Amino acid sequence: MMDLLEEAIIYATVMHQGKLRKFGNIPYILHPMEVAQILSTITDDKEIITAGILHDVVEDTDGTLQEIEKRFGKRVAFLVDSESENKYPGQEESSTWKQRKEESLRTLKNTTDNGVRMLWLADKLANIRSLAGMYSEKGEEMWQNFHQSDPQEQCWYYSSVAETVELYLNKTGAFKEFIRHINSIWPGTFDSDKARFKKYREVSVEGCELLGRGAKGDVYRYNDELVVKVFNEKNTYHDVEMEIAKSRKAFVLGVPTAISFGIVSVGDRYGAMFEMVNSDTLSRHIARAPGQVGSYARIMADVAHSIHEIKAAKDDGFPPASERIRDYISGGVALEDAVLGEKCMKLIDSLPETDTLIHGDFHTGNVFLQNGEPLIIDMDRVSVGHPIAELSDLYYFYVILGEDDPSVVEEFKGFSYDTAKEFFGLFLRAYLGTEDENRLSEVSEKASIIGYSRLIRKLRKKGEITGADRDTADMCLAKLKELTDRIDTLEF
Repeated sequence: MMDLLEEAIIYATVMHQGKLRKFGNIPYILHPMEVAQILSTITDDKEIITAGILHDVVEDTDGTLQEIEKRFGKRVAFLVDSESENKYPGQEESSTWKQRKEESLRTLKNTTDNGVRMLWLADKLANIRSLAGMYSEKGEEMWQNFHQSDPQEQCWYYSSVAETVELYLNKTGAFKEFIRHINSIWPGTFDSDKARFKKYREVSVEGCELLGRGAKGDVYRYNDELVVKVFNEKNTYHDVEMEIAKSRKAFVLGVPTAISFGIVSVGDRYGAMFEMVNSDTLSRHIARAPGQVGSYARIMADVAHSIHEIKAAKDDGFPPASERIRDYISGGVALEDAVLGEKCMKLIDSLPETDTLIHGDFHTGNVFLQNGEPLIIDMDRVSVGHPIAELSDLYYFYVILGEDDPSVVEEFKGFSYDTAKEFFGLFLRAYLGTEDENRLSEVSEKASIIGYSRLIRKLRKKGEITGADRDTADMCLAKLKELTDRIDTLEF
């Protein structure tokens, strides 16, 4: 019986017969054979290596996934499919380049299969070997022969692949060679240490106490002195580096933030270690003593004031908070109701672009008390803008998320929805320094406009809104219509 690899070589040779590689006019079959050779240095899994031989059959010949599955099995077909771009027949390849790359990168970023990551790395390494050779001979002129002639767009694509596979494959020679070639074409793209042997400190959170959950990861008490934030699987090493860099900038400006002293490997995810002795989140303090919620609300208000009193310079590099709010509207409300989306967008556009620092993810799960002093973590959304952006986040977390199902807030925060609503009310009183109910209601309503827009955006991310989510979206839209008919500014 013919070996799986031998059959794949014969099949691919026939399918690619007569085709030439655009890099150097050599027979195309040499490329998939090179990919298979690279894969053989990473794994001895014959199905993954077979997929390397066949990875361009569907994309570049008249071969089909169905035929590959019939001949080589579901696993090989699945791997080949992960590397097969939608070519958008009838459209210029140069005009669809970015769209095709973004779509294919989503496949890579969302996969849980390491075979997919290996196949991608091997293919892109084979490609960039050729690119590096051409670049050494022609320099920047070579890009004129490609469907994407902007070298920075090419850099974005190759570096995105590297960042996505790094955690899983950084110990392989193939990954290190890939980084070297990227840096040779685009100097300084990656720290040169990535191209050398480096063993990340590996830690386990098994048996560790979970302190809180967030959109980007979970925070655990590692031991009496250390806390570790474990980022979710969609976060690359670069994402973690960027968050730590923002934390350092915010600390220099005066934000009471904890600074990570090291990136670690936690299973198949990245983690950031913090020295936080005798500390716990405000969420857990409130859960243990809900009768003291007023005290903790005042602490949060004081922290908010300390952040909002800071003015950031343009060269600090913090983005406008309005960018993400506009995304809430354009990616949610405007898709549901164009007229309503325009009204909401005008409210955002009318806000002054200030240099006031905004945390961007401000809630009691991100504020620790260490020996009675507050420390903030999760600095990846630090931005500049009007404080209504910060208040809208709080209203979203403590009021809006529990309106349909209180258990959502209770699971997120660890205390009851009634306590969450009480916390927001007490926080707002302390932050604004008023007991005037009309004033409190006015600011809450303005914050809710952004909050309801955010929830619609969250629902829209799943695609078309249906079922129970449809009822929730309609409720949000009705509230927004009523609010925007009365409110003509979000300033307070």
